[in-house]
Formats: sequence, C-alpha cells, structure tokens
Amino acid sequence: MTVDIDIVHQRSDENIDALLEALAELEAHFRGHPGKRLEPTRQHLAAAGHQLLTTTWGPLDLLGAIEHGLTYEQLLADSVDIELDGQPIRVLSLAKYVELKEESTQPKDRARIPVLRETLQIRQDGQHLNDEDG
Repeated sequence: MTVDIDIVHQRSDENIDALLEALAELEAHFRGHPGKRLEPTRQHLAAAGHQLLTTTWGPLDLLGAIEHGLTYEQLLADSVDIELDGQPIRVLSLAKYVELKEESTQPKDRARIPVLRETLQIRQDGQHLNDEDG
C-alpha cells in the first residue's frame, strides 16, 4: 500500500555482513539528508530501530524490530513463503499484518485497516471455498 519496501532483518553478524554487501550494490543511503550521502553501517543494522534508505531501485526501510519490539525471529511463525520472480522470500502473513495495523495509533495505518480487513476476508472466503471443494 506504499511505495517503499519494509524488511525486518535478522540482526546476526553473518546476516548484517550480507546485508551491508547488498546495500553497497544498491548504493543505499539514508533519505532525508539533503546534501549529505550517509550510508548505513554495521551499528545501524545491529540496532532495533528503523533505517529509512534510498537505493537505486527506490525507497527501502530496514527494520531491526517492529511493533511491540517484534524481531525477525519472533515473526517467523507468522510468516509465509512466497515466490517473487522465481526467488523464494518470506513475508508476514496478511492476518498478522492486519493484527499489527489494528493496534497501531498511526493515522496512515488506521486509514488502511478497512482495505486490509476486506482483503483478508476475501482471502479467507476463497480458502473456505477451496476447502469445501477439496
């Protein structure tokens, strides 16, 4: 529903190394600093905060944790595997995403809730129909 990509990343040393390499290839730097080109460091990526970046492909938000301090490891149980352009990726389940947005106090998050709920309902209704057919 936005133009950026949000990634909750694992903050292990090995993953941070891989992430820093990928960010260098994407020419990632912090947005919102006109006239300065500040690049993310290991310390930034090891923190629980949000790193709001610009890349050659567009905006990218790296999140050490999200609402309620939930980390990558804590979100795994509420994620699903999908394929994007032939590559497997893990994404937060729609049900968990809706749950988190329903708890948000941010006006932009609250405004999206009706569309998210309807999308979730359509998906659940479709799954229910598939279960009846099978």
